[in-house]
Amino acid sequence: MASVRVWQKKQLRLDRLNFTQRQMFMLGNVGAGVVKNRLRAAQGPADSPAKPLTKKYAIRKSKLGLGNRRNLSLTGSMLQNLAVRTVSENRAKAGLSTRKDRLKAWANQKIEPWLVFSPKNKAAVTEAARRIFDEMKRRLVLQKHFGGRQR
Repeated sequence: MASVRVWQKKQLRLDRLNFTQRQMFMLGNVGAGVVKNRLRAAQGPADSPAKPLTKKYAIRKSKLGLGNRRNLSLTGSMLQNLAVRTVSENRAKAGLSTRKDRLKAWANQKIEPWLVFSPKNKAAVTEAARRIFDEMKRRLVLQKHFGGRQR
């Protein structure tokens, strides 16, 4: 059998296509922020109104002057604790810090998924990623390797 050897004089580096941890942190904050805004507006995972509260809970919440919509803000601590917790170059994870809030979040997740991206949330995060990528475009291609005028 014949063999073929391929020699490549210059190597093309594509490692700069990744987001840095700082950029992923910014992107994660955008994601957590749009989810919080959706929850404060009492919208469900499909950008439609959230499920109604049970009758007793709606009465209790109304007596406290907080309205009778499912906006996850009886005390307000759970949404305040929702923040980006871990960041790597290709992933940002948001979560709740206290055990009490994680337990409340788990119970609310069983009623209706709330810690998910809705279509509008996905569009907002995609737009933020596009803006970050546009900022990175200037540094992706080096003029000296490819010749000609670069923009």
